[in-house]
Amino acid sequence: MERRTTTETAAGSGRLSGLGESARRPDGTLKVTGEFAYSSDLWLEGMLWGATLRSPHPSAWIRSIDTGPALAMPGVFAVLTHEDVPGEKFYGLDIRDQPVLAVDQVRHQGEPVAIVAADHPETARRAAAAIVVDYEEREAVTDPRRAAFDPSCPAVHPRGNLVRHQPVRVGSTFEADVVVTGEYEVGMQDQAFLGPESGLAVPAEDGGVDLFVATQWLHVDQDQVAPCLGLPKDKVRLTLAGVGGAFGAREDLSMQVHASMLALRTGRPVKMVYGREESFFGHVHRHPARMRYEHGATADGRLVYVKAEILLDGGAYCSSTPAVVGNAASLGVGPYEVGNVWIDAYGVYTNNPPCGAMRGFGAVQACYAYESQMDRLAAACGLSPVEIRVRNAVSQGSRLATGQVIDTPAPLADMLAELAAMPLPPPASPDLRALPGGVAQTTHGEGVRRGVGYGVGIKNICFSEGFDDYSTARVRVELAGDEPHVLVHTAAAEVGQGLVTVQAQIARTELGIGRVTVAPADTAVGSAGSSSASRQSYVTGGAVKTACEAVRARLDALRAAHPDLSLEEVLERFGPVEETREYRHRPTFPMDPVTGQGDSHTQLALCVHRAVVDVDADLGLVKVVELAAVQDVGKILNPLALEGQIHGGSAQGLGLALMEEIQVRDGRVLNPSFTDYLIPTILDMPPMRLSILENPDPHAPYGLRGAGEPPTLSSTPAVAAAVRAATGLDLPRVPIRPEDIALAPAPAAGAQSAM
Repeated sequence: MERRTTTETAAGSGRLSGLGESARRPDGTLKVTGEFAYSSDLWLEGMLWGATLRSPHPSAWIRSIDTGPALAMPGVFAVLTHEDVPGEKFYGLDIRDQPVLAVDQVRHQGEPVAIVAADHPETARRAAAAIVVDYEEREAVTDPRRAAFDPSCPAVHPRGNLVRHQPVRVGSTFEADVVVTGEYEVGMQDQAFLGPESGLAVPAEDGGVDLFVATQWLHVDQDQVAPCLGLPKDKVRLTLAGVGGAFGAREDLSMQVHASMLALRTGRPVKMVYGREESFFGHVHRHPARMRYEHGATADGRLVYVKAEILLDGGAYCSSTPAVVGNAASLGVGPYEVGNVWIDAYGVYTNNPPCGAMRGFGAVQACYAYESQMDRLAAACGLSPVEIRVRNAVSQGSRLATGQVIDTPAPLADMLAELAAMPLPPPASPDLRALPGGVAQTTHGEGVRRGVGYGVGIKNICFSEGFDDYSTARVRVELAGDEPHVLVHTAAAEVGQGLVTVQAQIARTELGIGRVTVAPADTAVGSAGSSSASRQSYVTGGAVKTACEAVRARLDALRAAHPDLSLEEVLERFGPVEETREYRHRPTFPMDPVTGQGDSHTQLALCVHRAVVDVDADLGLVKVVELAAVQDVGKILNPLALEGQIHGGSAQGLGLALMEEIQVRDGRVLNPSFTDYLIPTILDMPPMRLSILENPDPHAPYGLRGAGEPPTLSSTPAVAAAVRAATGLDLPRVPIRPEDIALAPAPAAGAQSAM
């Protein structure tokens, strides 16, 4: 086992940097200086601006739409409704249940009803507001438990409210010496990327459209957009524009079909850019969850059984709910050995905002519940939070609840021991600026208490359950002037994770050529799948590696046949050498619909967190003093980028623990702005202590293990556990709000928190 810590990483050597170095990102300087061109910066002479009219109601019939007032406004070029959709009226990632524009009804607040193109963005917005829609409101289904289990509940869709039910059944022993139960809730978290949805659609001479857009999955966008436009896929060409963050929310369509429809109708380029409030309505969010858990163990803390019911609110449309349910079910007991499991995971339709992919989807919600349970169990057995986890930790050769064997290194017990041995930060400073709330607080630290908590997470890497998960890379070596040059072309979306840098590092390492260009991602090359599931370094990295190996083999053959020629002379005489390759990971299989058994995942990743918090119990304010993490990444490709991923994932987990939640009441969003939807800033993020382990996965390119999502899992329960330790309160819901602490009944004298 090899280990790299943050103190051992070093800056790379510029454009010649290969794998294992902190190669400089080509977009880094442009982003920090404000010069980077995001999709919202796109511009073409003569372009029009698009705007969307959205439903104010979570559930209503549409009786009529009058576009006349909008069409009468000067500067308006087109006003379109569902009647103007040239092809299929519905799209969707898994089930095509989502209308391009509302047909006869709306199923959530913010659903698109009509679109407008005008010569100025403000004109487009005023025209959209001028459209008159006659709605007949109806009962909104907003309680996911009622949607799932009450036969009298109205159906959000004709097929019923249940999207997926996935059981997991193992063993038959559900009695134990020590039993702890708990009910937990996870609120609706937003991906909160800083670059709102935007893009530019340009009508083409062949009757098609060229779409420049910020997305996570070019080819699946193409697969959905083309049928809605009534065009063959080769006439819908997508190019990745500058992306200002994603975290799952750009897997689904937003303005892609709308801008394209307007461009084809008007014959002019059409740009659409959402404002911040519209962005909250224009993309999916993390599924809120309600979970019931029961853990049984021996008196010395060995798990005997786990029972769980996991209920995920998918909102109005399917999106990726089936996959989220699969993840929650298959990983629902966490990285622990347990011989008896009874899990029921459900995903349901409601008239709440649509939910889909967000960093760590499904696994995040389950992790919060099972880690809270492990703390309850530790207290009931008289063990420390670390010891209860070590006694039950999986290792290589262990079986998941699905029966899948962990056949790669999984040194969880060692990771926990290393984390626990890290020195704790010094006691709280008397300086008010270091206390929760800072100098603005109304106390002087009298009620500030410190708590320490731990969290462990296990996350699947790459797509699962039999999905054909692959990526395509085209690599070309040619002379540029008098030097060899490598061109790498994939459709993999760079969404801020540093993938462009890693592709170039792989090419330099495999080909030994310093000059590498990564072409803009587009649909002119085969699919690379989505930039999600921590998969791109694995599959697109694997594709680039494989294509480079094929190019190198051809170059080696040419040089062997002509030993008197240098590489430059070979390229000059025989021309460029180019190869295109697909890369697939080993196969996965669907979970059995009755037992939940099956090898559904290709790779698993572990991360463990320790959180130290100071809590002002009188005011309900929390300051995270330090986060420490140990994560196994298999192989470090770019140390600095990797650390950034762990920091970023930990920040989103901290946000879910303490502040981030879309407030929904009766199907309506109450806080669609960054004034009211709070995300961690640099002042909220504490110092982080990292230990990054390298235990190679023999099945993966270079032995790497996807790293972007696991920190999001374990950071949330670690922070919540630390707050519980400081306050003695149960706190079964995240995010933990100030009133959950300040207004909670005080624990009984001498009582120890059950969690």
